[in-house]
Amino acid sequence: MADTEGERRPAGELESSVLAALWASEKPQTAAEVRTAMPQPLARTTVATLLGRLHDKGVIGRTPAGRGYAYFPLEDAHGLTARRMHRELDQDGDRSTVLARFVDGLSPQDEAELRRLLDEDA
Repeated sequence: MADTEGERRPAGELESSVLAALWASEKPQTAAEVRTAMPQPLARTTVATLLGRLHDKGVIGRTPAGRGYAYFPLEDAHGLTARRMHRELDQDGDRSTVLARFVDGLSPQDEAELRRLLDEDA
């Protein structure tokens, strides 16, 4: 995907910029408003494509606004990270091994936090 200066950027970085613009706003944003809020100089069609992809993925919602839509995030950044973690876990048939290896890789502080959270839920 190219921006208006012809430089190629990974879609993940651009999607993150779109989400950051939406999270920073207190109201739904049109594609033009998102484009203005983004640090990258992107073509209008690029921003519209990114918004469409994020909507198709279920990451953002939209409501009619004029001749188009205004977009809003369905989750905050932490919720989106948790969703990604669940998606990765769901892709492997051996959940126990995946979880065990995940826990093995935690720092002592993260392990203590995870134990605290699990104890709260018990």
